[in-house]
Amino acid sequence: MPSRIFVTGLGLISGLGNNVQENLNSLLHLHSGIGPIRHIETSLKDELVVSEVLKTNDELIREAALTDGQACSRNTLLGIIAAKEAFLHARLNEHDNLRTGLISGTTVGGMDQCEKYYQDFLNNDSKNAFIDIYDCADSTEKIADYLGLKGFLTTISTACSSAANSIMFASRLMKAGKLDCAIAGGTESLTKFHLNGFNALKILDKQPCRPFDASRNGINLGEGAAYLILETEDANRQTGNQVICELAGYGNACEAFHQTASSPDGTGAYLAMKKALEMSGESPDSIDYINAHGTGTDNNDLSEGRAIERLFTGKIPFISSTKPLTGHMTSAAGSAEAIISILGLVHGIIWPNLNFSNPMPELKFQPVKEMIRGCELNVVMSNSFGFGGNDSSLIFKKYGIH
Repeated sequence: MPSRIFVTGLGLISGLGNNVQENLNSLLHLHSGIGPIRHIETSLKDELVVSEVLKTNDELIREAALTDGQACSRNTLLGIIAAKEAFLHARLNEHDNLRTGLISGTTVGGMDQCEKYYQDFLNNDSKNAFIDIYDCADSTEKIADYLGLKGFLTTISTACSSAANSIMFASRLMKAGKLDCAIAGGTESLTKFHLNGFNALKILDKQPCRPFDASRNGINLGEGAAYLILETEDANRQTGNQVICELAGYGNACEAFHQTASSPDGTGAYLAMKKALEMSGESPDSIDYINAHGTGTDNNDLSEGRAIERLFTGKIPFISSTKPLTGHMTSAAGSAEAIISILGLVHGIIWPNLNFSNPMPELKFQPVKEMIRGCELNVVMSNSFGFGGNDSSLIFKKYGIH
């Protein structure tokens, strides 16, 4: 029988805080990280709101105690800090005999560094110049070097499902007997290219986003990094780590409906959630809470909502999008929202969908508007849907629940 996969460590940096505890405190006080642009000099600075990690690159370098930090992209710095927190949380530094892999999702890569040379490329015919840290895999390699990892590592870029797919792939490697444990998640920083790309699609809201609201008008971008430590049962016996929860199921579907849009009927989202349920052995009625992808765009929220109603034909679980708190962390969203879902599972909390007031006429359900504490949660789902219709869903179960 394939090994069960346990979550034993968490690391998170976002606009809500620089570690898991700071993020939890912000969530408990409903302190949103969304606000004016601080770190990026862009023509959109006074137009858009985002969720930025408050620390500058120099401050991140000092926090990570890097002597060569200037050779790192912001993406890498965020990834190092979150991965280190998870790594130490699970005491993997004490268990170097285990086959430990690093699977990291990112799409931005070193764009922030490449942007520094853009004018030079245009004006000085420097098009043959090569920027080592531009490549997405550079951040994964530098995180591995920082943590002293010598085993398997790879980078996944599937847009907004990248981190969720990293967690899925790590679990598959472990079930196949290739790894004992893994650091899995993603990192993404805000860049000019990032902002302008989404702005060109006309899907950025200049006000705080309103997922699943009839008046929704788009995304607020965010940045940060989040990693989970996954262990097999055998590895957990060796580490003796406390099990936070179990990764009970996952599913991915790539419907390829459009380069950037989901299908109107949510076929990919439906298939991803259905596959995750089937793998977990849970029925739809067993899901207590769904952390929805919920971007606040016309297309996503209707597509995801229809998929949820198609799958959950009986009791629809509590549903919310936490992007009004964190912003849309794109390639890091899947692991950040997985951690937020796990924190809700552990502490018995349903996170609210901020800024919601007007129900969508096309949907029968409404997201949770107020925080609900003291809940008996056993099974939660986290959705991450990427460009190109690459849709992924993760299911986490309270440890000891059968």
